[in-house]
Amino acid sequence: GIEGVLEAYHRSLRSVQLYGPTNFAPVVNHVARSAAEVLDGSQYFVLLIITDGVISDMAQTKEAIVNVS
Repeated sequence: GIEGVLEAYHRSLRSVQLYGPTNFAPVVNHVARSAAEVLDGSQYFVLLIITDGVISDMAQTKEAIVNVS
């Protein structure tokens, strides 16, 4: 559940340093390609984006989300 996702996020903050630029469009497109490989509908994918600041490629990220939805 969401509690587990947030717990994993908080744990990872102890071992990584967040810094920019923050580009999400490539991540959105990567997850969409992975989801597209499941043709029988047996799985679903949820992409949760948590950021610590400005998204550097906001226009591209919005476009990627619209295109893959």
